[in-house]
Amino acid sequence: MKRTLSVLGAALLLAVGACGNGAAGGGANPDKKTIRIAYQAFPSGDLIVKNQGLLEKALPDYQITWTKFDSGASINTAFVAKSVDFAAIGSSPVARGLSAPLNIPYQVAFVLDVAGDNEALVARNGSGVTDVAGLKGKKVATSFASTSHYSLLAALKQAGLAEKDLTIVDLEPQDIQAAWARGDLDAAYTWLPVLDTIKKDGKVLISSRELATAGKPTLDLGVVSTPFAEAHPDAVDAWRKVEAQALDVIANDKPSAAKAVGQELNLSPEEAQHQLDQGVFLKPSDLSTDEWLGTETKVGKIADNLLSAAQFLKDQQKIDAVPDLATVQKGVYVKGLPGVLG
Repeated sequence: MKRTLSVLGAALLLAVGACGNGAAGGGANPDKKTIRIAYQAFPSGDLIVKNQGLLEKALPDYQITWTKFDSGASINTAFVAKSVDFAAIGSSPVARGLSAPLNIPYQVAFVLDVAGDNEALVARNGSGVTDVAGLKGKKVATSFASTSHYSLLAALKQAGLAEKDLTIVDLEPQDIQAAWARGDLDAAYTWLPVLDTIKKDGKVLISSRELATAGKPTLDLGVVSTPFAEAHPDAVDAWRKVEAQALDVIANDKPSAAKAVGQELNLSPEEAQHQLDQGVFLKPSDLSTDEWLGTETKVGKIADNLLSAAQFLKDQQKIDAVPDLATVQKGVYVKGLPGVLG
């Protein structure tokens, strides 16, 4: 409850200096429009965009602010408070955001990465747990409403366990690391960079890469506020182009990618490259295919992925109702595709 109130308070504080409809407006510099970006500290092209100031270079007439969030749940809270315009957020919280009761007016406009070995379930050494089924009666941490939470529930179901068979606690990644260091947890499902830390004293039971092959893929997505997109489509195009540029850097200039991500995560380039290697990054041209975002004439299968996640969350009683496919498809921003991304 304390953290929930803290997150709400932070979102409201962000909203105080922001325009109320979620679209760009006057900021500290009255001559510039503003863009408010929520980012997370996991290895992705989004950190390259931030580190290299790519969006600032592309949109010099905008005043751009970057605010760090620890999970998708807190980002959803910020969108509800109309205090952010763009965000890096997991597919599970997006599915929750597009569903009742939140019904957040935002749209998926980019795929940052496909979760691979960069998210995983780890059992502590000495816990006696050697497989997922062995978690019965144990204490496991994850960040509620995140992709890791979704993947944990999927892993439990696959192993024939129900939530009531163990104790699941809601902790942000840095709190998972602290609790792990104190010996308070038997296992945790989380993402990089905390994942690498807890793996030093634990055993990976299953990764999101394995769950993806079993039909439960999770993604890190770039979303944009619908009011902002309607008011500033050119800014959305510029944002997509620099995010695509960052994907090219990851694929074709690994030293630059590792340096930028390392600076953002306080890691050496070697450590950052190791973390980047654990994710799955698409080519920009892939994004406008039927498998992902699609085009203006046909929304891609990402809508089906989000609908599947929403159905799973409903089955787990995490949301009130599952939206229909048409509603989810409206939650995918395909204006200008494939032209914008090439």
